[in-house]
Amino acid sequence: MVGGGPGAFIGAVHRMAAALDGSYELVAGAFSSDVSKSRQTGEELALDPGRVYETFRDMASAEASRDDGIDVAVIVTPNHLHYPAARAFLEAGIHVICDKPLVTTTDDADALCALASQRGLVFAVTYNYTGYPMVKEARDRIRAGELGELRKVVVEYSQGWLRTLLEAEGQKQAEWRGDPNRAGLSSALGDIGTHAYNLLHYVTGLEARRLFADLGTVVEGRAMEDDATVLLDLDGDVRGVMIVSQIATGERNHLRLRVYGSEKALDWCQEDPNRLRILAPDGAETVLFRGGEVGGAADAATRLPGGHPEGFIEAFANIYRGAAEAIRRNSSTFGGCSDPGEGDPRAVDFPTVEDGMLGVYFVHRAIQSSLAERWIDMNDGSAKPDTTA
Repeated sequence: MVGGGPGAFIGAVHRMAAALDGSYELVAGAFSSDVSKSRQTGEELALDPGRVYETFRDMASAEASRDDGIDVAVIVTPNHLHYPAARAFLEAGIHVICDKPLVTTTDDADALCALASQRGLVFAVTYNYTGYPMVKEARDRIRAGELGELRKVVVEYSQGWLRTLLEAEGQKQAEWRGDPNRAGLSSALGDIGTHAYNLLHYVTGLEARRLFADLGTVVEGRAMEDDATVLLDLDGDVRGVMIVSQIATGERNHLRLRVYGSEKALDWCQEDPNRLRILAPDGAETVLFRGGEVGGAADAATRLPGGHPEGFIEAFANIYRGAAEAIRRNSSTFGGCSDPGEGDPRAVDFPTVEDGMLGVYFVHRAIQSSLAERWIDMNDGSAKPDTTA
């Protein structure tokens, strides 16, 4: 593991998710840029002190030369370190699991996608909300045509934890997310908007052809956006709306997806993840429950019988379980940018480096649109927001 030392939130979540199904053992780490903190974390996790490294580059080099070296590196650092760390491990021949957003620039996203494919290595990106069983059920019902012709998609991710200038108070998680040097050009969209876009894409199979974004900074003194609304022109002339906010007072982790078709609609909310609402034209509502009469993908992502709630950690663990299966198969088709090919069933179901790349492009095109105050084609690279923050 790279990152995840004292004061980190997501590193501990990754460790719990990786441990849930018994497929992983944490054996090495560079947990902090502060060597004493890294060693402290290593001691707390009962690691061999000789495998707690000063830097991720030291770890990549040393572990690649060991007969019992690591199979996969998990990257849970602030965003600006994702690219150099991922590249170091890929070049050392080591699989990668990286937290989102993948990287901070489109060039770096392209480079990692190409490198993973060239080296034939698995590269998972932890868009963990795709791991929920009822998200998979929603995807499968859309694929089966149950909703009819898709017409409109509404996705919302609202939080309230940044309604004040928390980063000025020294709160670690707010501090680095509000720093362009560490978070990249975006705060709210990079942090949670990429989750919303990935969820939309995963469930519907649609990508944005163009978008119109309004990014705003509501809290005075904040360096980057904390609120955004994005209009989406999706494949097949499907209309989309995305609402992203971290200043929505009282909201905790409100991620909600609604998909409207010509025959039916569906509605899923992350804060009540074991239910999926199916809506008929007359307003009649059918509620499906995890562990009930659902399809194979939802069943495969379920560990407990119905009525025994599963949630965030289990969904996260489904990403880790899928990555473990791919690593055992050592198949490049699940990590790189190429299609697995006809006759090669994609039994392993987790977000890849290509999904991470789509998220990076989405964020940068949204910034470009907001700056220009106009619709932007997703393939329009004429004005790179990488250099126009």
